[in-house]
Amino acid sequence: MYPERVVSGMRPTGALHLGHFHGALKNWVRLQSEYPCLYFVADWHALTTHYEEPEVVEQNAWEMVIDWLAAGIDPAQATLFIQSRVPEHAELHTLLSMITPLGWLERVPTYKDQQERLADRDLSTYGFLGYPLLQSADVLIYRAKYVPVGEDQVPHVEFMREIARRFNHIFGREPGFEEKAKAAVKKLGSRKAKLYDQLRTRYQEKGDEGALESARALLDEAQNLSQGDRERLFGYLEGGGRVILVEPDVLLTEASRLPGLDGQKMSKSYNNTIGLREDAESVTRKIRTMPTDPARVKRTDPGDPAKCPVWQFHLAYSDQRTKEWVQQGCRTAGIGCLECKQPVIDAVLAEQAPMRERAQRYLDDPTLVKNIVADGCDKARELARETMREVREVMGLAYS
Repeated sequence: MYPERVVSGMRPTGALHLGHFHGALKNWVRLQSEYPCLYFVADWHALTTHYEEPEVVEQNAWEMVIDWLAAGIDPAQATLFIQSRVPEHAELHTLLSMITPLGWLERVPTYKDQQERLADRDLSTYGFLGYPLLQSADVLIYRAKYVPVGEDQVPHVEFMREIARRFNHIFGREPGFEEKAKAAVKKLGSRKAKLYDQLRTRYQEKGDEGALESARALLDEAQNLSQGDRERLFGYLEGGGRVILVEPDVLLTEASRLPGLDGQKMSKSYNNTIGLREDAESVTRKIRTMPTDPARVKRTDPGDPAKCPVWQFHLAYSDQRTKEWVQQGCRTAGIGCLECKQPVIDAVLAEQAPMRERAQRYLDDPTLVKNIVADGCDKARELARETMREVREVMGLAYS
């Protein structure tokens, strides 16, 4: 029905670290060569928890885009833009808020979790409560097929699906829908119209998912349908109304295997991070001073890699031979902790070197970043406007 777009965003809350790279950016780099991808700076979302510090948002936004480019995001393959520069996000969010039950927002699992975790911040605002709805607008406005998220964000995508379903149910049932759908079937031509009717019957009477997929493929290939007729036929196929907003699917992202320097989750609040573009001297110092197994007080004391944060880095960075060397050397005290850390230092620096190199041209000429984002905003806004034209129409707001 629509291109299988991927949409994802990040809040500009500070410099990115290697946890961000292994948890999300690495995946973004891979996806950009497989799907049309839109990646955005979620600056409005940053204000839901940092509204008292608006001055940090702009600087963080540009730094974060440079981090993305450094990590290997290619503006020739992916569309990079800033959320607030596409005001249609806010318009769709407002219109969706008219039909969103309050209880749906209050039951999103992360709502209470975040309130407890961020007790030092003022979260008693609609902006914070409505965060998942704005997030839904960010995705639904591009009729995205996929949203790459970790396990903890799956409920947010399910929420997006519920919102899209509710919107289509309320506004997709236009007056005379069935007659318009039947008229649209005839536009397929007699052979394809007959096949569409057969596949629709097989799906609706027997729940044949293969028939549903075949019918969707048939509609995707149809050249002579208007966008409205195409939406009607997708909805008619499943027994509903027009499909105006697409229900996105989850693309599950593996959790980052890279912990912080102390073995906890890598996070700025724990002061245990390695910046994506941190200088080599600082990275070396940080890894060399990482805590190890407390049992290894002296060089001659044997240890257990499972009790050492450095081992977690080996799991993320080292090959099998190196891991075996660590296991044997640590357990027998055959190697010291500094020896054990050196392969990790070498691997991290090797990963960061091309990132620093890619970033340098944008640091030397910031207009390059501004131009990439300006182009991305134009492309994103064009897509967003298409959706909003139809949303306004079905909600009775298309009058002049």
